Amino acid sequence: MIVTAASVPSAVQTGLWTAAAMIAAVVLLSTAGEVLTAAAMKSIGDLDDIRAHSGLRGAIRAVVTCPLFFAGVGFLALAFFALLFALNHLDLSLVAPASASLTLVTNAIAAKLFLHENVDRRRWTAAVCVCIGVYLLAH
Repeated sequence: MIVTAASVPSAVQTGLWTAAAMIAAVVLLSTAGEVLTAAAMKSIGDLDDIRAHSGLRGAIRAVVTCPLFFAGVGFLALAFFALLFALNHLDLSLVAPASASLTLVTNAIAAKLFLHENVDRRRWTAAVCVCIGVYLLAH
């Protein structure tokens, strides 16, 4: 198939709110998956210690028996398919940077709220800069 300007979808053709919803789905599903996976790994503990005590098989068992891990992987899979759907309807030059950068922002917020991580001023400043960049990208 030959790709022409007329055959490439755009946010204008799709609609602004629909485009925003598609990107939001990718961002929120990615964030949920990453937070759940991080929570799983923190609840499991140091895999090097587990491997030293129980071997590689024990470390693998510790991961695959953790429900949070599979919840995280499930959300990451949904995020991947949401990304494919968005790319089918929107321009790559909008979807990729917007979803990647907004995921950085939502990860910082979720890390602070759900994982009780120390998100310092430098990271919040970076998140604000990212928001400004996404705004400029969209307009």
